[in-house]
Amino acid sequence: MQVHHPKLGAEVQEKILTVTRCGLDVKESTGFFRTAIGLYYLACLMTKEQLDFKVLDKAFNRFVYRSIGSGHSMTSILQFMSGAKVVETLESPRFMRAMADYLPEVPVDSIPFLLGLNLGVAKDISKIDVRGPVADWLEKQRILREGA
Repeated sequence: MQVHHPKLGAEVQEKILTVTRCGLDVKESTGFFRTAIGLYYLACLMTKEQLDFKVLDKAFNRFVYRSIGSGHSMTSILQFMSGAKVVETLESPRFMRAMADYLPEVPVDSIPFLLGLNLGVAKDISKIDVRGPVADWLEKQRILREGA
């Protein structure tokens, strides 16, 4: 049975997969996929409309499973996005260009906000210290924005 959600239609799925295909190898493509879908998921949460998280998560989890296989879910994607490996993807000019070109639903200038949101939620849920590579990257972006 297909699980549909208006926020994750076939067109958006194809856009995320197009970003994924901009990676040069499996490792990079997987990082591109995880980061693109994670950012898109977080962007979907930025709405005043009532969200049915059960249906939303089911649709996203099914797409993740079909795209990169078992052992991955939105929970693991969001965990990835608060760890050091996401910084490699974020620092790839090819990834940023692919996001701007193929997934305009997530404006590139919103990425630091979305990652900060994810870190804040991770801290609240797991009570972990969120200092580290992602927080450092966010601080670097803040300094660059203020200097511009």
